[in-house]
Amino acid sequence: MQKVVRQLRHGQITIPKDLREAIGLSDEDMLSITLAGNKLEIEPVRVTPRATGSPWARELYEMFAPTRESLRGVPEEDLNKAIDEALEEARKEKA
Repeated sequence: MQKVVRQLRHGQITIPKDLREAIGLSDEDMLSITLAGNKLEIEPVRVTPRATGSPWARELYEMFAPTRESLRGVPEEDLNKAIDEALEEARKEKA
């Protein structure tokens, strides 16, 4: 099977759906691209997600889940301002 595609800005290309389906490529898959002479060879690379962080970090992350949820939709500028104000207040109390 062969397709002709146009490269987009910065050399980006779209792999046609029927080609992705033919090799079982999903949105989560990584791709390996190899230069072989004048050709690019692209093949899927199956990666296994590795655990990140320590157990206490995961526990802390989960502990703040309700806070994150309650702040969903709040502009980042507002969050940063509130954090800065809280830090300033804490520093004043400590001094």
